[in-house]
Amino acid sequence: MEMMTGEQIAAAELTDWRKLGQGLHARYVVGDFGAGARFVAAIAEAGTAYGHQPRVTLGATFVDLKLISEDAVYVVDGVEHVVDYTTRKDLDLAQQITGIAAAQGLKADVAGITTIELALDTANAAKLAPMWAALLTGDTVAVGRGTVSSDVRDATGRVPILWFQDTDVHETPRQRFHLDVWVAPDYAEQRIAAAVAAGGVVVDDSEAPSYVVLADADGNKACVCTDSLGIDTWSVTR
Repeated sequence: MEMMTGEQIAAAELTDWRKLGQGLHARYVVGDFGAGARFVAAIAEAGTAYGHQPRVTLGATFVDLKLISEDAVYVVDGVEHVVDYTTRKDLDLAQQITGIAAAQGLKADVAGITTIELALDTANAAKLAPMWAALLTGDTVAVGRGTVSSDVRDATGRVPILWFQDTDVHETPRQRFHLDVWVAPDYAEQRIAAAVAAGGVVVDDSEAPSYVVLADADGNKACVCTDSLGIDTWSVTR
């Protein structure tokens, strides 16, 4: 199934959802665990009828949802690759879930939508990936799953995606790991401001709003990332 572009996702006007990384994310506020369970049950019914289901995290006061397809087609130099990415069925089900939430009187918490990816700078991604897959997921099957690169991606979502940023060979102690903190584009400035107010500094905003590099007082870096309209985040971050 065809991957959706930034323009196509924007045209769908998904008021409750934002695309972070490769998938669509939403958070809904619920009064209690029972209300959340009833919401999830209604989503399950709609998803079963449609033949697609979101990934769900249910808490006492929130329901976090992620929609992503495992049969998206990504074309590189004329060659088709099947990857995990947002497709039309994700947009359609997101719209249905928005309607279910409205019918149940639930509000979306767009500012609370966040997902984390781990990034490792290395010139040896293919060599390192199997060890990290085994360590994080217990199996090397996670290497390259749903991607055209050596990403470590657990099919069940137990751990964050680990992706490898290509770099020249270098010696430690240069920082090799950093966090990619994905947030809704309309709340990125707020998140960055909160980090700066808490002692962080902006190191590089030349690629904003796609990503802004922050550092703590010791110089450890992280990126606040958004999926900006028209930006191919796969090629930007991979």
